[in-house]
Amino acid sequence: MIRREANTMNHLPERVWKVKALTPFQLWNSAGIASISYSPPARLLKEGSERSVTMTKLRAFFCVSSRQNRELTFATSGRFSFSAGLKPAFLIPKAALCLIYCLPVLSTVAPLNIRVANTKAHYHEAMENPKNLEEGLTHRESLGSAEKQNEVSEHPEAEEKEEQQPEKQKSKRVATLDVFRGLTVVLMILVDDAGESYPQINHSPWNGCRLADFVMPFFLFIVGMAIALALKRVPKKRDAVRRILTRTLKLLFWGVLLQGGYSHAPSDLAYGVDMKLIRWCGILQRIALVYMIVALIETFTIMHRQKILNPGHFSIFTVYRWQWLGGFVSFLVYMITTFALYVPDWSFVNHDEKKRYMVNCGMRGHLGPACNAVGHVDRAVWGVNHLYGGPEWRRLKACTVSAPRSGDLRDDAPAWCHGPFEPEGLLSSISAILSGTIGIHYGHVLIHFKENSERLKQWVSMAVGLLIIAIILHFTDAIPMNKQLYSFSYVCFTGGAAGLVFSGFYILIDMWGWRIPFLFLEWIGMNAMLVYVMAAQGIFEGFINGWFYKSPDNTLVYWIQDHVFNDVWKSERVGTLLYVIFAQITFWAVVSGVLHKLGIYWKL
Repeated sequence: MIRREANTMNHLPERVWKVKALTPFQLWNSAGIASISYSPPARLLKEGSERSVTMTKLRAFFCVSSRQNRELTFATSGRFSFSAGLKPAFLIPKAALCLIYCLPVLSTVAPLNIRVANTKAHYHEAMENPKNLEEGLTHRESLGSAEKQNEVSEHPEAEEKEEQQPEKQKSKRVATLDVFRGLTVVLMILVDDAGESYPQINHSPWNGCRLADFVMPFFLFIVGMAIALALKRVPKKRDAVRRILTRTLKLLFWGVLLQGGYSHAPSDLAYGVDMKLIRWCGILQRIALVYMIVALIETFTIMHRQKILNPGHFSIFTVYRWQWLGGFVSFLVYMITTFALYVPDWSFVNHDEKKRYMVNCGMRGHLGPACNAVGHVDRAVWGVNHLYGGPEWRRLKACTVSAPRSGDLRDDAPAWCHGPFEPEGLLSSISAILSGTIGIHYGHVLIHFKENSERLKQWVSMAVGLLIIAIILHFTDAIPMNKQLYSFSYVCFTGGAAGLVFSGFYILIDMWGWRIPFLFLEWIGMNAMLVYVMAAQGIFEGFINGWFYKSPDNTLVYWIQDHVFNDVWKSERVGTLLYVIFAQITFWAVVSGVLHKLGIYWKL
């Protein structure tokens, strides 16, 4: 605890400050808090280690030193120094961080501004520059390794001055964002591999929103936040546009390769696709479109916005009005097309049955599976043979007796039950731009607002507002929540949910310092592309299945599923769930952690 005590000793000045040692765990948890007081347990200190120190200057600094010194050092701006010799009960690691506190000791105790310095070298540099110490400048460029994972620069106006420095600084990662990204990848693996056994977490067959339906909007929310943080400064627009377009093309390439029909992993060992039936849309393709639109708007408008926000809760919206205008345009295009476009009759050939079906429509504004404008746009743009052949609506009661699970279609099932539908189609992807816009707004709040309370007020109020709009639209049947159509109520509901989940993670990780329990999610989030390709798309399992014994059904993967999980628990449903949790999620969390320690990341 740092506190002012009463003057009980005649030989001490009026204001006396008592400081106790800080443990590495408390140091970890202190990172990122704007104002802090701490009181470590006395058992961590050797007997007689407490010292009282008088601060004689306006600002005083102290630092937890590395293993060589093992002491807590106090110093003022060069005129006075004092070494307490605390001798902690355990060794502080060599790469221990230094906390530099500014302690105004005038008439009152002001909030303590905290920054993390990188190891002992920065402390000695500070001690050798009394002027920098007195002005509080030494911490500016010395964020430590742990803080680099979870801190964001909170002074946009100061960043303009830093742009002039020739040294290239490492980008700072936000731990909460990595954890949120990791959670989204984990959810994708869970619902894709265990959703058939547990329909409650699988995609909703049509209207409604279940656990699997949060995955795509969560991804787009993350994309938006990452864009805001990555494009805080754009020195050269041409270079930024080139990087954006290059990344977009990479996402499109991987999307077509993984979901276009070329790969049949993990169950089928064959590769290749008939170009007459290739699927052009998919998860990565939608992410590519949203990323390109939102990032280009951010790039071309960054020079025209003010750096300091005006007072008021809605000032953040006016500063970034062009981003919201882009989202509003996408909303208008989607709504007008959905409710005004005429949908004619359409037909298709079921290639499995070698049979042609006809679907009678001839209407506007229909939001059912058969005659909606979203499907019509995709059939007109891509062609009916290039759409997803296993839509979720086949699990409706109108289509199968196995509802809500997948199963054989009814003999009297409507024609559209046999047809294709693209859940990541063109018109629905235009609506998905709104999810990216919501995400970039949360990133802007993170950049501009310094206080955690202000950030949470902006985030939570936005999330609650979106949830209220979604609930009203859905339960009045005005615009039902629908992932396949990517309806406006679905955008609002999932965007609000993403905001609340992110805010909760931010409180736990960045404010309370509970980072360790979520490290496995953070590791996965840092290598999200790798885990998505290898686990969610089954490429790694397909590689293992390629080494079979006598029969393609006799592989290590199937043996583990049957003998380690299904036979032990005497239940295929429980065994499937445990296999996904331990053999996939846990396994890839460990792999991602090892790769993180080695500094290996797969980035596009």
